[in-house]
Amino acid sequence: MLAAAPATAETANGHCEDVGVAVLASPHAPWKGAPLRVLFSTEAPLQGELSLIAPNGKVAAKSDARLGGPPYVWFAEVPAPAAGEWKAKLLRTNVEGDCSTIIHPITVRAKASASPRQTQDSVWPIRAAWDRPTENLYSAWIEKLFDAPLDEQPSWKALHDVLRDRQRNVLFDHLGLREDQQKLFIRPDCADLPYFLRAYFAFKLGLPFGYAKCNRGGGGKAPQCHAWWNIKNEEPPPEPPAPKTPPPAADFFSLFTGSTPKKPEQVKQSLRPPGLVPSFGYYLRTTVANGVHSGSGRTANTDDRTDYYPVPLKEDTLRPGTVYADPYGHLLVITKRVPQTEDGAGVFLAVDGQPDGTIARKRFWRGNFLFAQDPALGSPGFKRFRPVVMSRDGTLRRLTNKEIAAHADYGDFSLEQSDLDLEAFYDRMDELMSPRPLDPLRAMQEAITALDEQVNARVTSVENGRKYQVGGGREVAMPDGASIFETTGPWEDFATPSRDLRLLIAIDVVRKFPERVARRPERYAMPAGKTAADVKAELENVLATELKARSFAYTRTDGSPWKLTLQDVVERTPDLEMAYNINDCVELRWGASADSDEATTCKRRAPGTQRQKMTEYREWFSERRRPPRG
Repeated sequence: MLAAAPATAETANGHCEDVGVAVLASPHAPWKGAPLRVLFSTEAPLQGELSLIAPNGKVAAKSDARLGGPPYVWFAEVPAPAAGEWKAKLLRTNVEGDCSTIIHPITVRAKASASPRQTQDSVWPIRAAWDRPTENLYSAWIEKLFDAPLDEQPSWKALHDVLRDRQRNVLFDHLGLREDQQKLFIRPDCADLPYFLRAYFAFKLGLPFGYAKCNRGGGGKAPQCHAWWNIKNEEPPPEPPAPKTPPPAADFFSLFTGSTPKKPEQVKQSLRPPGLVPSFGYYLRTTVANGVHSGSGRTANTDDRTDYYPVPLKEDTLRPGTVYADPYGHLLVITKRVPQTEDGAGVFLAVDGQPDGTIARKRFWRGNFLFAQDPALGSPGFKRFRPVVMSRDGTLRRLTNKEIAAHADYGDFSLEQSDLDLEAFYDRMDELMSPRPLDPLRAMQEAITALDEQVNARVTSVENGRKYQVGGGREVAMPDGASIFETTGPWEDFATPSRDLRLLIAIDVVRKFPERVARRPERYAMPAGKTAADVKAELENVLATELKARSFAYTRTDGSPWKLTLQDVVERTPDLEMAYNINDCVELRWGASADSDEATTCKRRAPGTQRQKMTEYREWFSERRRPPRG
């Protein structure tokens, strides 16, 4: 059940302010044999308590815990609801009179209703449309799915691990088909992740979905998209290879079956297995996964033939579900905004996917969200999915930039980010996250914590490579030139050139933080009686102490642990410029000196031809830049 909820009668008659209510009740047809889950969202920053009121008038569940903003979200669940008319009631605090209560009715049936079924003209049946309430519920679902305390570093081995968690996923078995208990394999990389999340939500709620086929750019130009496919007009499968020998003129059994060669559209339909859920799983992990890549996010901001459009840098637009495309091909999805408090800076949290399928949460900062203005790289920055709508003739299409800008439910197309240089972009984000001046010491500690998270994420990536090696993995071919950042196969899965480039940038940010404070003292709450130079000196002392105090361990080739500090990582910066090759032992990949005790367990080194390539490509890492594509 999806609704832009009718609130109280007073709200419907216009006597109360419009707070932008949207409600999602799950499953799609609530009944007494399944848990009743309710997401209640508002555009306005209301304070209040959500209650689920049973047909007998008693409160069956309630919660005053509010997520997000915007949209602002409450969640409540009843494990075994009684059949009858329920009410989702938001009781607002600090508001008197009729406008203090917002009520949405929910019908719980005594028997399960029929679930959606596979159709011939669409990958899944379309039952609803994208609009402002639906977008708000998409944001609410994303935030609930990945919610965790700020001081945690949640990660999952695959997206399906998150989706199968019924405590996180409000849409768990939403269709009544036990669809999340059928072991669907959902393991996106960073480029797939935004599409997989969007497609999953669209599948559950019966919304339109499509994707563009784009190149990766080149010759000084951004990626461009030459085709668009959707759930009503699927991308044709690759042509089957031609037979090596002519087939026989007739087949004995065909005389009785009357079989004839399949037409292209018949082949297309036969690739997806029968059944709505298996068909969706195939479409996601095969059709969509093979159709999109990192170039899909770097398209030019002025281009209409794209899946994403750029938004202004505002609290209202950087909502959960918004995608960040960095200029070098990495994509992240915002999951939460944490407002600035007296005790801490404001934070945007996001998740990304890795080639090994790992999904991890990151915080916004320079080391994770790279930015650069270069036409050859495309248009980086924050973007949202272009709305897909149904035309009068029943076909699907995407709204243009002009249509989005003029649309009552959207109106957020903006080229603001295209006009910002690197420093202006990060300054604008700092001001957006923390409008009030920051305590310089606390701000630096936040940056160190972000670096710490990034280093620990690399531990997992390097360990995956070690397991590949000790498990008998063969020597991996090293791509040429810029392809080291974009190839597929074992190199993409286990080498870390892109991650290491981001890590090197992150190290620079932390090392130069005291200098940044001195450069922009107006952004910080400088202690009374102290100059910018005084504060810079104090920060440098604290930085040295913090880097030595924070430690981690990685597993060496022989399985033994080895402890390093962040200070070790910072000092090994030159070595980390050539530490991304999967064919090197993990000790070298952490910058260990060849003659050190740490490296005594090293049993594997990249071949000389690859080391020669790495020496040639080293300037990209030392200059902290990705090479342009040919």
